[in-house]
Amino acid sequence: MYEGSTDITNGCGKVRTGTQNEAALLALMEKTGYNMVQENGQRKFGGPPPGWEGPPPPRGCEVFVGKIPRNMYEDELVPVFERAGKIYEFRLMMEFSGENRGYAFVMYTTKEEAQLAIRILNNYEIRPGKFIGVCVSLDNCRLFIGAIPKEKKREEILDEMKKVTDGVVDVIVYPSATDKTKNRGFAFVEYESHRAAAMARRKLIPGTFQLWGHTIQVDWADPEKEVDEETMQRVKVLYVRNLMISTREETIKAEFNKFKPGSVERVKKLRDYAFVHFFSREDAVAAMSVMNGKCIDGASIEVTLAKPVNKEIAWRQHLNGQISPNSENLLVFANKDDGNQKSLGKAANLPSRLHGQHSPGPSELERCTYPFFPGTKLTPVSMYSLKSSHFSSAVMHLDYYCNKNNWAPPEYYLYSATSQDGNVLLVYKIVIPSSANGSQSYFMPDKLCTTLEDAKELAAQFTLLHLGKESSLNLLTVVHLKWYPTPQRPSLPNFRHVGQKMQSSGFKQESAPWP
Repeated sequence: MYEGSTDITNGCGKVRTGTQNEAALLALMEKTGYNMVQENGQRKFGGPPPGWEGPPPPRGCEVFVGKIPRNMYEDELVPVFERAGKIYEFRLMMEFSGENRGYAFVMYTTKEEAQLAIRILNNYEIRPGKFIGVCVSLDNCRLFIGAIPKEKKREEILDEMKKVTDGVVDVIVYPSATDKTKNRGFAFVEYESHRAAAMARRKLIPGTFQLWGHTIQVDWADPEKEVDEETMQRVKVLYVRNLMISTREETIKAEFNKFKPGSVERVKKLRDYAFVHFFSREDAVAAMSVMNGKCIDGASIEVTLAKPVNKEIAWRQHLNGQISPNSENLLVFANKDDGNQKSLGKAANLPSRLHGQHSPGPSELERCTYPFFPGTKLTPVSMYSLKSSHFSSAVMHLDYYCNKNNWAPPEYYLYSATSQDGNVLLVYKIVIPSSANGSQSYFMPDKLCTTLEDAKELAAQFTLLHLGKESSLNLLTVVHLKWYPTPQRPSLPNFRHVGQKMQSSGFKQESAPWP
């Protein structure tokens, strides 16, 4: 019925015939009252369960299960996942041979049950030496649309997308960081279902489709990080976006203190967004309701609760090289320890260095070495436990600075251009993915280098200078870099992205792709 006559080893050394598999599945169906049907390469158990009334569970109730032993089936899997709650639907992906494909989707009736399944079953030893992976599964209903004329308003984009695609629910457009009357050259289009979004993407993806005479770029939007409700109930930090770049932290603190003087602990601003830390969650929630949509320095701001991320996991992935350019580890807070920032004093010669007034001297790079005697005791140490004075490289210093501020690690994107004399010139764009809801800070120096190392070091120096303003660098020895000034900020076509496609370089995130 389900497995034909295939013989399967159940992982305990015993061979289970296809007839026995069928009997086990029938027994499961009889015990639970769920139906089971196989179609399109997957076998569905439930969906809906017996006695279910009303619509299916909302988004966020489904989890993805990976690394399932290929000879394990619903009669063994369902009882394990029922520990977390009532299963609405269990979908096991199947091979033509009768074995499963190693992964499944489990939809629970509530988000809380799905989160519990992740907590108790991720890395669960389902058979001796066999550990499964469990994480949240979201049907993506949002498309990224790039290369949109910057003068177009949200209503115009919404009307146009409704004309050319079906199922459009909403359009999300963010104003430019430097000119609030313009958009950032891209938008996010929300559809009523994953299928509607997929059909729209299929229609728009060939690259020949134009809006307002412009060939647009289309791809799936990176999904937002899901944070469990229990964690969000403890958040007392607000994320504020659409600020003017010129707006100061003092101004933001004063505005948010108006509704209740003394309620704001501190403010950390990066480019056109900021984190506002409150002493109590109640004041944070009240301020969010009052301040959302208000104007500060002429800009209408958006205010939401900031979403925390597991910093330890993010940094472990970063150090292991597991974070991709489209990684979603973007939702972090500024550090409570302001002393970490104040200890990073700016090197006096850095500004002149960046403006081409620096010349190498004897005080630049001096390495002090000591003999390594046999028997010397070595102790494992993390670079993040050291002091900033231990770093002479701006690249290492930037990693250290981000970690100390509880930010996600910096991401480097390499670009090249050709000089008038035919030399290949290099420049890095650095993205600091340190904000809620997918926004980023990005920095690119206005000078090009001839070597990869110089380009990376210069970009890190430039970023540190602009991140902390009066508190960026501490005892950072600036090495002499050979660079070429650019008369003006190059436009996108003048650069060639090296080693990666443009859309895999952070271009799809909910922020402007260029500084």
